[in-house]
Amino acid sequence: MSQDLNRQEKYWDEKSRQFDAIYGHDKGAFSNWLDKVFRWDMYARYEYTMKNVAPIEGRSFLDVGCGTGRYALELARRGASRVVGIDISQKMLELARQRMSEERLDDRCRFEQFDLLHYQPGELFDVCIGIGLFDYIREPLPVLTRMRQVVKDRIVISVPRFWTWRAPVRKARLGMKGCDVFFYTKSNIRGLLKDAGFAKHTMEKIGQLYCITAYV
Repeated sequence: MSQDLNRQEKYWDEKSRQFDAIYGHDKGAFSNWLDKVFRWDMYARYEYTMKNVAPIEGRSFLDVGCGTGRYALELARRGASRVVGIDISQKMLELARQRMSEERLDDRCRFEQFDLLHYQPGELFDVCIGIGLFDYIREPLPVLTRMRQVVKDRIVISVPRFWTWRAPVRKARLGMKGCDVFFYTKSNIRGLLKDAGFAKHTMEKIGQLYCITAYV
């Protein structure tokens, strides 16, 4: 595993429960209010993703950087035939597997510790998602290219926008904790998708993010 991935794994192992609480609202009233005000785009990208991966029922999904499984498990709940979530953080995966067992979704869902570049699926997936993934990837093109290679239909991803007030603040805050973070412009994204081999794409600005659906 590269030095970058080692740092990322350590960071997310330490932050797994804290990060998961954003989605579960498992915080105090004031912290939940702050999330709704300043992180509303995280919830909006969730709705964007579920809308743009449709149809879900009977199809297969790969969730890259699945974290604690919020997206993967929802896809399983909505009738996906097969969902695989991969992540480099063992602590994140433990939370995902625990929730999967509690909801008895292990007949259609599984979670594995992998970096996508070293993951070899037995068959292609219909859809691949990477939500909150490219924020932390120094070289995105190999990852996008690999996504293109493992799907039959499309990918849905989110990336943080470059020209926002939050970008320098976030970069400084996470940098002090040993977590590198990266930001993107529209032209940057378009060039990456073209070089990765996608035929067409749509892009939507949602708060501090771009949400993208790219088609094989």
